[in-house]
Amino acid sequence: MKRTHTILSLLLFFGIGLQTAFAQGFTGRAYYKSTSKISISMDSTKMAPEQMAQIQASLKKQMEQNYVLSFNQTESTWKKEESLGGGPATASSGGAVFMVATSGEGSMLYKNIADQSYAQEREVMGKEYLIQEKSEPFEWELSGETKKVGNYTVQKASFTKIVDSKRFSTGMTEMENVKDTLQVTVWFTPEIPVSHGPENYFGLPGLILEVQNQGRTLICEKIELNPSAEPVVIERPSKGKEISLEEFKKMEEEGMKQMMNRYQGKPGSGATMQIRIGN
Repeated sequence: MKRTHTILSLLLFFGIGLQTAFAQGFTGRAYYKSTSKISISMDSTKMAPEQMAQIQASLKKQMEQNYVLSFNQTESTWKKEESLGGGPATASSGGAVFMVATSGEGSMLYKNIADQSYAQEREVMGKEYLIQEKSEPFEWELSGETKKVGNYTVQKASFTKIVDSKRFSTGMTEMENVKDTLQVTVWFTPEIPVSHGPENYFGLPGLILEVQNQGRTLICEKIELNPSAEPVVIERPSKGKEISLEEFKKMEEEGMKQMMNRYQGKPGSGATMQIRIGN
């Protein structure tokens, strides 16, 4: 592990040098599409398998989203592209309604890899908040495995960490603390020598073009380098009440508990729900 980190530190050192030599003011935009695996289980007496398959297919399709990563050598912004039919993915059948809301819906994430900080705009229940924190470095493990993503040769890197999560199900009165294993695999290209990536991922000697994280995949479909028609301008977000990540998590947890409590003890419902909150 120590040898891997030493090699990665050297690669990052040379990567920073390459960035400086590559072009002063080097900028770009990378366009990604996200896909997610959906798995829902219910009592077979309440819903036929074909109905369940239709619901899962509908939710999966709605959760396909497009994002854009705008970057220069040290800063980036990550945001979902505007589209019709925004909001949580929903599907219904036989009186049952399913809704899946992805974390950070409608938000903008700003990262600065020079000072390893980030700022994120989030909206909760109609109120705007601004989370500003230091970024936690990833302990990437590099692999010699390569493949092609579009026209670029990419290299595999991975990250594994035990994280604290909370679980809440119908029938429970308090959230349960649990441990989850976060396993992330990414593919980055040294051909674009910046240490940026989608969402909160960063810190490799090349742009991250693909992310695989617990059934969710982000893959880059198009890249624009030094666009002249519409130059890249990176602006740090400033809207909303400033709040720490810890404060935001507590507020988010309380909102989830209130939502789950609305389903507790409803006569004739017979349905079970589970929510997990984690990194």
